[in-house]
Amino acid sequence: MTGTIAVGPVLAIVLVLLAGLGAVIVWVGRVGTWHTVLTASARAVIQLAAVSLLITAVLRSDRLTAGFVLMMFTIACLTSARRIGTWSDGRWTAPALACGVVPVLALVLASGLVPATPIAVVPIAGILIGGAMTATSLAGRRVREELRTRHGEYEAALALGFMPRDAALLIARPSAGSALVPALDQTRTVGLVTLPGAFVGVLLGGASPIQAGATQVLVLIALLAVESAAVVATVELMARNGVATQGIDRPRTGLR
Repeated sequence: MTGTIAVGPVLAIVLVLLAGLGAVIVWVGRVGTWHTVLTASARAVIQLAAVSLLITAVLRSDRLTAGFVLMMFTIACLTSARRIGTWSDGRWTAPALACGVVPVLALVLASGLVPATPIAVVPIAGILIGGAMTATSLAGRRVREELRTRHGEYEAALALGFMPRDAALLIARPSAGSALVPALDQTRTVGLVTLPGAFVGVLLGGASPIQAGATQVLVLIALLAVESAAVVATVELMARNGVATQGIDRPRTGLR
C-alpha cells in the first residue's frame, strides 16, 4: 500500500462534493459569493492538470525550468497587483516579490540544503513565490486602505513638516504588519495544529518523519524571511511612489 492518492472516478466525485459543500456553506452563511468557490475549484483542477502534463517536459531542461519559475513569478506579480488595486500596481509588486524570493532562494540553493536540480527548484520556488505573493497582496491592500481612510492624518503629518514618504510610512507601517499573521500562526502551530504540505508531501514520498520535519522547518522559516522582506519592500515602495495621493476615492477592487 502506497501513500499516493489514486487518480480515478472516486477522486473526481470527492472533489465535486467538496467544492459543492464549500459553495453551499458560503451561500448559506452569506459570507461571499458562492460561485467563486466553484470557479476557484475548477481553475485549480484545470491549472494543475495542465501543469502536471507540462512539468514532465520542464524538468528535463534547466532552461525550461528557469522559464517556468519566471512564469510563476510573473503571474504572482500580476495577481498581487490586481489584489492591491490595478495592473499598474505591478510596478512595486514585482520588486517587492523579488526582494523576498531571490535572496532566500539563492541561499537555500547555495547552501546545498535544496539541490539545484529542476525537480527540487520548481516546488521550493513555487512555495516561496506563493508566500511572497500572499504577503505582498495583504500588505498592499492594508496600506492602500489605511491611507484612504486615514488621509486626514496623512495631511496632518505633512502639515507638521513630514516628507510625503515619512508621512505615508507613519500611517501604513503598523497595519501592514498584519500581512505576516498567517505565516507567523502557521509557524507557531506547526506540528500542534497543522501538518503543512511540505511535511506531508515528503512523508508520502517515502522519506522518514525526521527528514519530513526538517524539510518543513526549512520551508516555514524561509517563508517567514521571504514574506517579511516582501512586506517591508511593499510598504516602502508604495510610500515612495506617492500612493497616499493616488486614487483616494477609488473603490477598492474586490477579490477575483
